Amino acid sequence: MGEKVEADGIGPSGRQMHRRKLQRCLEGLERLLEEKRFDRPRNLMGMEIELNLAGADGMPRMMNAEVLDRIASRDFQMELGMFNLEVNIIPHRLGGRVFDQLAEELRTGLAYAHRKATEVDAGIVMIGILPTLAQQDLVTSNLSAADRYTLLNDEMRAARGEDFDLDIDGVERLTCTSASIAPEAACTSVQLHLQVTPSRFADVWNAAQAVSAVQVALGANSPFLFGKELWRESRPPLFLQATDVRPPEFRTQGVRPRTWFGERWIDSAYDLFEENVRYFPPLLPLCDDEDPFRVLDEGGVPGLPELVLHNGTVYRWNRPVYDVAGGVPHLRVENRVLPAGPTVTDVMANAALYYGLVRALADDPRPVWKRLPFEAAARNFDTACRYGIDAELEWPRAGRSGGVARVPAVRLVRDELLPLAAAGLDAWGIDPADRDHYLGVIEDRCRRRTNGASWQVDTFHRALGTGLGRHEALALTTRRYAELMVSGEPVHSWPEGIPAVATARRP
Repeated sequence: MGEKVEADGIGPSGRQMHRRKLQRCLEGLERLLEEKRFDRPRNLMGMEIELNLAGADGMPRMMNAEVLDRIASRDFQMELGMFNLEVNIIPHRLGGRVFDQLAEELRTGLAYAHRKATEVDAGIVMIGILPTLAQQDLVTSNLSAADRYTLLNDEMRAARGEDFDLDIDGVERLTCTSASIAPEAACTSVQLHLQVTPSRFADVWNAAQAVSAVQVALGANSPFLFGKELWRESRPPLFLQATDVRPPEFRTQGVRPRTWFGERWIDSAYDLFEENVRYFPPLLPLCDDEDPFRVLDEGGVPGLPELVLHNGTVYRWNRPVYDVAGGVPHLRVENRVLPAGPTVTDVMANAALYYGLVRALADDPRPVWKRLPFEAAARNFDTACRYGIDAELEWPRAGRSGGVARVPAVRLVRDELLPLAAAGLDAWGIDPADRDHYLGVIEDRCRRRTNGASWQVDTFHRALGTGLGRHEALALTTRRYAELMVSGEPVHSWPEGIPAVATARRP
């Protein structure tokens, strides 16, 4: 949510005006769709990665403003917490050696940012949730100094009317409260964008929803929060609860949360934008001067600013995006399910699997969403978050018999989905060397049943076994993770065990 927002007071009349303008924007989008004004197919992908700042001791550093000043690049931006940054990769055309090209750009950019961060005793850590974060780190005073975050926090607190409850029951159970949305900042993700035409949008979004659980199972990298071992991918339950403006009574009534998997397969992009307006009160009811219908009548393209801003405060795991580039409107599917890290190679392997699967499933004459109940896809997502690479998922049986069976995620990927992803990458025109290299990383991850979450948990327990306390074991795990992250080797190949020099530091 990078829009410029000024934190001025918003009164009742302003909220009513904003609601009218939001509806006007929705009608403007409908007209754009009817008039077929959208960009032609261009096979464009984009990527954003949220990052953590931590020192050589593995502890978080609340200094993103100082680090950004030193980086001095528009590719890096502020994020919600003072220990967060975000790096944005410009759109690339899917084809050729695009994944190797992106990997090189990322390595260069992250290495530069890390060097600059170390000048102020910080460093870049690409991980879903920084294991050393403590509850006292995620407080209002550690939110980044930007008006949009101040206003968002104020509006969500007002809508909630009481402290936010965190209650995540995993390997261990975490229960606590927060007076602000600051715990949301613990969640750092990789966001994969794909520009699609309106006629293609529903198939791509449905395919993305169907494979979200597979992405999480293989890419889980967030097993710890506030010193507790929770789910293998703890970001989704944390994000849901940290942004949940519903008091308990509203939850009991079935009011939808703003962090949302969804509840049905869709037929068009309009379905999602319309649901966002119909179900969710605006959190940032700011009005722009634009009249979308006047712009359309004059032959222009409206920015639909109220709709765009509102859409950014509904946290779907696969989010619809409306944007204008070069005076031409376009639609994107923004996939937000993956945690950051562990390495650039892992990130690109996850991206290759996603883009390959989405293409293959969207092209399939027997779409998976016609054979898999949406409720099963939602259950799969929850199961994958809980159990990571050890999850068992529901998936349509092959052949004419039909029905749905439960199958280990790693077997599903190796036996059925990797060949589909390869075919999808071929359809994009990806070079076979890129295809085989990055899907090979996924295959090896499945074979060794190792991802970021399993490596973190194993390292943490090994550290405990040497006599370290929990805090020291988490710090050691974080330091070791950061060292291996810089090496660039994919996480399934990382060495097991704790170097003797590391354990020698214990008190």
